[in-house]
Amino acid sequence: MKRILRNTFAALGMAAMATSAMAADWTPPGPIKLMIAFAAGGGADTQARMIAEELEAAKGWKIIPEQVTGKGGLNAVKALQGEAKDGTAIAMIVTETLGYNLAAANAGDPSIATGITTTAGSQMAVVALASKGYKTLSDVIAAAKGGEKIRFGTMSPSLADLAYVIGKENGVEFNIISVRGGKAVMNGLNAGDMDIGFGAGIQAKAVKAGDMVELASAKSGPLAGTPDAPNLSEFGVKFPNDTMFMIAGPGGMDPAARDAIAAAIAEVLNADGSKAGGFINKAFGGVDLRSGAELDAFIQDAYNSAGGLLEASAQ
Repeated sequence: MKRILRNTFAALGMAAMATSAMAADWTPPGPIKLMIAFAAGGGADTQARMIAEELEAAKGWKIIPEQVTGKGGLNAVKALQGEAKDGTAIAMIVTETLGYNLAAANAGDPSIATGITTTAGSQMAVVALASKGYKTLSDVIAAAKGGEKIRFGTMSPSLADLAYVIGKENGVEFNIISVRGGKAVMNGLNAGDMDIGFGAGIQAKAVKAGDMVELASAKSGPLAGTPDAPNLSEFGVKFPNDTMFMIAGPGGMDPAARDAIAAAIAEVLNADGSKAGGFINKAFGGVDLRSGAELDAFIQDAYNSAGGLLEASAQ
C-alpha cells in the first residue's frame, strides 16, 4: 500500500510539474478578448483595463477589453461559454457571480466557468455621508426605529437581500433602492437620494477625506480604512459578503492557459511601480491573489452557502 501511495503522489507531482512547465511556455494563440462585467468608468472596469495594459506591456499579449454587463456578471459568463477554451477569451467578474447570482438564477453550477485568479477583495461596507451624522449602523437602526425613513442603496441582488435581512434582524424596514454599480450608489448618496448604501471600496477616498463614514463592515473581517467599524454579525446577520474580483475563463479551460494567465497577472500586480497594483491598494484595500485549487474551493463554498441568504431573504 505504501508503495502504491508513493507512486500515486509521484504521479501527481509529475502532473503538477508538467502543467507548470506548459504554463511557463504558454503564449496566447491570438488576441485575448477581455469581457468586463461592469459599467465603464467604475473601479472594477478601471482595474481590469489597467491589468490589460500592464499585461500587454510586460508580455506583449494583445488584449481587447469590452463591456459585457448585466445580470450580475452572468451575461459575461454566458458569453464565455461560446468562446474557445484556449485562453483567448476571459472575463472580469466577481466571485459572487458564480456564487449567489448563479444559485439565484438557477443557471447551473460553478463549473460553467473556470476561475483563473482573483485580483482583490472588496471593502464591502455600509456607508453614509458624514453630514448625515451617523457614526455606526446602530445609529441608523435607532433612527429607523424612531420613525425616520431610511433609503438603503444596493448594487446587486445579493446586497438587496442582505439589506433586507439587516432590517429584518433588527426590527426595521428599509426602503431598498437597487441601482447598477457601486458608482451609482455613491452618486445616490451624494445627491441625497439615499441615506445609506453599500460600497465595495469605491468609498475609500471619500472616507479618508472625512466626507463619508463606514458604518459597518459587511465582510467577515475588519475594513482596511475603518478597522473599528462593527461587523454585521453584531447585528444578528449571519451572511458576510466576502466577494472578490476575479478573472475567469470558459468552463473546461486549458489548464496551461489558466495557470499562465494567473501567473502573468500576479507578476504585473506585484511588480514595483505597478499602476494596477497601486490602484487596487487604494481602492480595494490591497491585491489579493487566489488561484488553482484554493480559488476553486472558494467559489464552490460561495455557491454552496448562497442558499442561506436566499432562504433568509424569502422569509
